[in-house]
Amino acid sequence: MTSHPISHGGPPSGAGIPPVTSVVFDLDGVLVNSFAVMREAFTLAYAEVVGDGEPPFEEYNRHLGRYFPDIMRIMGLPLEMEGPFVRESYRLAHLVEIFDGVPELLSELRHRGLRLAVATGKSGPRARSLLNTLGIDGQFDVILGSDEVARPKPAPDIVLKAMDIMGADPDRTVMVGDAVTDLASARGAGITAVAAMWGETDAKTLLAAEPDVILHKPSELLSLTMP
Repeated sequence: MTSHPISHGGPPSGAGIPPVTSVVFDLDGVLVNSFAVMREAFTLAYAEVVGDGEPPFEEYNRHLGRYFPDIMRIMGLPLEMEGPFVRESYRLAHLVEIFDGVPELLSELRHRGLRLAVATGKSGPRARSLLNTLGIDGQFDVILGSDEVARPKPAPDIVLKAMDIMGADPDRTVMVGDAVTDLASARGAGITAVAAMWGETDAKTLLAAEPDVILHKPSELLSLTMP
């Protein structure tokens, strides 16, 4: 795929990109601000399974976008942490916040006839439950989790599956993510890799991965679509 110009400030350039007709979104850090909830769930799971000591949440945060068991393997932490982490994530789901501008963005994209998907490092049931709790699950044609593909991000499988379900045109599809794994997954699927900069992402690392387009607020995505 041809690289598109990158916006390092102000609105995205989007030059050379055909009008987008399908969007694949990451979830955490793109649609929702779940960092406080994840921190609490991780802290409780660490205390329950590992015991005393400072939970290495900052390191965990650097691996966001990956499937939770994969992060545990990378960090050398017990896979048994997944159970209490998931339990606490469900319990605290009502505290997750939708980013400002996201509901309006989703409504306008649907009004313009775009097909929308979520492809997340979460499990599919947990992602669908969270989006249902927040009242925006109905905006998406498909919501997929990492447990529903053979290889989670940074592999392209989850993006390719979402595109297949939507019947998406690769030349007119973008993946919006806040992690390097999202960009890698998009590129592996042969679509435009878009960086979302409005969450708690590691901006330096994300920009170093050279995303095709950079968005500073959700509404900027509309400039890549037809009115």
